[in-house]
Amino acid sequence: MRKIIFELCAESLQACLAAREGGADRIELCTALSEGGLTPSHGLTRAAILHSGLPVHVLLRPRSGDFHYTDDEFSLMREDLLHAHSLGASGFVLGILRTDGTVDMERTRELVELAAPLEITFHRAIDYTISLEQALEDVIATGCKRVLTSGGEPDVLAGADKLARLVEIANGRIDIAVGGGLRIKDAAALARATGASHFHGSLRRSEASKMQHERRWVLEDPDSLDGTSRFVVNAGDVRTMIGNLRSA
Repeated sequence: MRKIIFELCAESLQACLAAREGGADRIELCTALSEGGLTPSHGLTRAAILHSGLPVHVLLRPRSGDFHYTDDEFSLMREDLLHAHSLGASGFVLGILRTDGTVDMERTRELVELAAPLEITFHRAIDYTISLEQALEDVIATGCKRVLTSGGEPDVLAGADKLARLVEIANGRIDIAVGGGLRIKDAAALARATGASHFHGSLRRSEASKMQHERRWVLEDPDSLDGTSRFVVNAGDVRTMIGNLRSA
């Protein structure tokens, strides 16, 4: 019987503590999920490692946008890896592509070797590649332990069939982590449909701010949070997600 592993994608210390309380197996730590996730700060990384009691895998992504990086940006990724390693990170999450939509195997392998013996997960950059199946083989060849994917689709529901195919192709050579729009209500069905053992989600929900004063100004960016709410993670949601996944 397969063992189901659930990783919470956390962008705050509150989320990390909810992951611990809810029984998550691992944390992917990042910041700015509204930007698709960026490398977390020193303070957040240290606090997550000290207080969560869970393996913390740190996202290495120096900016939002595409996954083709300049030499300077790649140097930042190297430095962030070494720094998070010194703080006690258990692994790293990254994704680097070439301009032609293939996996940048050389740079990926360099970071895998730099992080050894810690684990590397190749993230959803793989969903932007020209061929999922070839990209999977390339990621395996770099020595990554895991690949996070929605099956090349906008979310895991749409990508369920492709995810099942990737699990079949991987055949135990690498872990396929199902992530990208994973919802509690769909968890059991996705676990059955994909045959995967690893699942990833943020489980964020909006919570009204406790601020009581009247807001007298408007943010310049209309797409930003307006200061009247924040995102939190409920430990009960983590428990329910895991229960649903393991009931499949």
